[in-house]
Order: sequence, then C-alpha cells, then structure tokens
Amino acid sequence: MTPAPPPLTPVICGPTAGGKSDLAVALALRAREVWGCEAEIITADAFQVYRGMDIGTAKPTIEERRGVVHHLIDVCSAGILPVRKAEEHGHDAHATKSFTVDDWLTLARKKITEIRGRGALPIVVGGTHLYIKALLDGLFEGPEPDEALRAQLTAMEPASRRAELERVDPDAAARIHPNDIRRTVRALEVFRLTGTPISAHQKQWDPPTQPSPSSPTISSPTVREGDSAEGGTSECDDVARGYAANALPDSRAAYQLIILDWESEALNRRINARVKQMMERGLLDEVRALAAAGALVPGSQPAEALGYKQILFHLANPAQMPLEQAVEKIKIETRRFGKNQRTWLRRLRTTPGAITIPMPGTPQADAAARIEESLRPPGVRR
Repeated sequence: MTPAPPPLTPVICGPTAGGKSDLAVALALRAREVWGCEAEIITADAFQVYRGMDIGTAKPTIEERRGVVHHLIDVCSAGILPVRKAEEHGHDAHATKSFTVDDWLTLARKKITEIRGRGALPIVVGGTHLYIKALLDGLFEGPEPDEALRAQLTAMEPASRRAELERVDPDAAARIHPNDIRRTVRALEVFRLTGTPISAHQKQWDPPTQPSPSSPTISSPTVREGDSAEGGTSECDDVARGYAANALPDSRAAYQLIILDWESEALNRRINARVKQMMERGLLDEVRALAAAGALVPGSQPAEALGYKQILFHLANPAQMPLEQAVEKIKIETRRFGKNQRTWLRRLRTTPGAITIPMPGTPQADAAARIEESLRPPGVRR
C-alpha cells in the first residue's frame, strides 16, 4: 500500500512568539513516522514573504527547518511585484504595490494542490490571521484600489483619519491599530467607494449561530460533512482519495484549524526574550543593510514591520530615539500586537471543528501527537 497523508490539511495559528513554526516542523517530522509520507510547510506570514527580512520576522533558519521544505518564504523583495504577478510580465518588475492577502491566498492554494499531488502533507502555519481566515473562508470581493483616493486618505491628519474610521466603521476601528495606516486607509477606501463598511463586507466570516463560549478541547473528535460518524474505513489512503474529491483547497472542509492558546503574561515574557535574541543576532545590521539597499522605503508595507519600523526611526533620528529606546519600543509594540492578535483568535475559535491547545503547558511532542490524532478520519482514530 502506498503511504498516504491524512485527508485534512492542518492549519496552525496563534500569537507571535508562540512556537508555531517549531511545532509545524515537529508535526512534519512526525508525519514521516506515522503516515510514511513527507510533509511540507506553507508559511502564512505577511513579512516572511520578503527576501532579506530574516531576523526581524523570525524567519526559520535552515537549521530550524530541519530538512522540512518551506514555501512562501522569500517570494518577493520589498518594493518588487509578488512573484506571481512578476511572472505574468516575464520579469521581476519594480512596483509600488504591496504583497496582498490575495497574492498569498493564490500562491497558498496552488502550493497545497501541488503538495497533495506529490503525495505529501501540506501544513499551513503562521501568525498573519487575516491570511488564515481568508484560506478558511475566502475573501470578499472588495473594490479595486483607487490610488488617488488612497493618496488623499494617506495625506490626512492622523487624528482626523482615525476619527473618520471610528465614525463610519467602529467594528473595523476596534480591530485596526491606530498606527496601522495601510489598513486604516483600505477600510476608509472601501467605505467611500461602496458606501458599506469593510466590516460589513466581512460578515461572511461571522458564524451563522451564536458560538459556544469555549472552543472544543484537543481531545474532541472532529466530524465533518462527508465523514462517517461511526465505523468507517481502516484504510487511511482510501478515505483520503474519497475526501479529496469533495474538499478542494478553497473549501473550509479541507482544513483542520489548530489554535495555540497563550496566557498574556507568559507570552509577553517570550516576546521580550525574542526581541533580545533578535538584537543579538544582528537585527540592527540587517535593517541598516536593507535601508542602504533601498529595500525599506518609509511608509511602505515592509518598512512598517515590527522591529524594522523602530530601528529605521532610530537610524534616521539617533538623538531623538537612542537604540536602547528603540529596542524597548519594539518590545512594547510587539506585546501590543500580540494583544490585538487575540481579537483574531477569538474570531477563529468560532470555526467549526477548531481545536485549542493550551500553551506552554502542552509539551511540543504531545501537541504534535494530538494534532496528528485530530487529522485522522473518525473511523481511523485510535
């Protein structure tokens, strides 16, 4: 019998510095032992897509990948068209366009299909929860960008821009950080062009019924449409072939969502330690080199990344913001970002069949084993 991966594609998400990447690698290595197949990781991170932005994005090193193939890392350069669009033009063309969720979603679905076609298991992992939500539930058809309107909105006085967002779309304002100019501008752009708040467009992501106060535990069975709730086959590859016919990469039923749940105090300690480690590994030199090469343009999406934004400001204004102050600012903003991520995670917990793994109380090996068990069809679970 040819080894076959489980039918469900695991999607691991959680807050920044929460150990997602290491767990994904552990799960990939476990797939070789349990199912006798390879596993490949698809990264869902809005900044790891950029070449050269390595230390500050916590991009897994070659050693940390432990021989597991990773996708959607280093797919484009800052200020360069995404690879998908560049290939359409036959070259790696310069452009001011940012890498978008639509770019990632298109590439991710393509990779999932390719990996499954090789008889391997795709594992999606990342902390850009907009990407995760789009993979599970799709994207709303928003209006095309209006560059003139975007320029007008960007030029607004920040307080006025924020006040308008809070007035026309309070739900979006609750999710978008006041310093997140790009998403604020997009939310206002959608409202002005359509007359409907972007949060209303995204209502497709809301559960049809009131969600349960708590997510299913890691030991809860996951029964999905098309699965047999009892009995079932003992041949995992037969189930996978039958399942794949009905669960395409753009169908929520194709995925098993796993959420790593962290208490804020424990997570904040990890964030502080990670920032310290990043500085020791050379984040200052990395940002300086990218800036010198013109890869980090102030106001661009890459230049807004945590760590890069603060170091860039330090390099341009060393007297106003000494390095020590910039590092502390990175810690503060990253902790704030982790807090904002919990809003996304609360939304993701409403996904049918999602499981939650408490951290750091669950050892990595146990977490990988529990995820592996959740991927088995009901009739094959131990």
